[in-house]
Amino acid sequence: MLSSERIDNQIQRGIIYNVPIGILQRSFVLQPVVLITGATGGIGSLIAKGLAAASYRLMLCSKDSAKLEQLGIELQAEVFPGDLTDSGTVSRLFQTTLETYGQIDHVIHAVGSMVLKPAHLTRDEEWKKTLDTNLSSAFYLIREVYPAMKERGGSVVLFSSAAARVGLPNHEAIAAAKAGLIGLMLSAASTYADRNIRINCVAPGLVDTPLAARITSHPASLEASQKLHPLHRIGKPEEVADFALWLVEQTWITGQVFGIDGGLSTLRPKG
Repeated sequence: MLSSERIDNQIQRGIIYNVPIGILQRSFVLQPVVLITGATGGIGSLIAKGLAAASYRLMLCSKDSAKLEQLGIELQAEVFPGDLTDSGTVSRLFQTTLETYGQIDHVIHAVGSMVLKPAHLTRDEEWKKTLDTNLSSAFYLIREVYPAMKERGGSVVLFSSAAARVGLPNHEAIAAAKAGLIGLMLSAASTYADRNIRINCVAPGLVDTPLAARITSHPASLEASQKLHPLHRIGKPEEVADFALWLVEQTWITGQVFGIDGGLSTLRPKG
């Protein structure tokens, strides 16, 4: 979609012909604003690219400032580097987005981590970091969503995990954090439904992203993970990203957990 400045320039240069200027200006409608966290990740970056291709106006956030800058240039999107485990950073992210665009229509919180250890081997700092990265960041985000969306409504997509819904060995820390995120989503979706703020969770199984490389790069671990999924393969990042792109625009869905997980959370593999 052309920006209003670009349209004005093209009118002046005679590129757009035979359209009354008043009609052209009245017909120009800005696309919704989407705030994407974890925007440089394997799934978050695909979501950002899909929305950019549809001319959405984007604010991209990530801790990886170098990758974020490159992605922002590639997609011609605004960027905000920052660690969302700090509540003040989350507040500044929302403030900056509102100052830049004047509104926030959708939020996609594609932030996550992976700690695969039994509880007795999980150190205090690993436990706290897992909770902060996956749960506290989502709570801080939800806290900012209400004042930003209370007048216009909008949607929020959070990322949980199949590990929050089915018992998997050595997932205690991440399962607890992602299960807490589902509880947060359910309560917040109920609290803010009367403002037409729709909040849902996507809960993937194992997906072939850089975050999962420690598993997917080892043939034995990859094979074991594939066998856990009834469809006998792990997920592709575009399969999860495509669903999130669909979900963000749905106007009559809220308070739901969607397992994009090859059947992992609900089915037992055959044989």
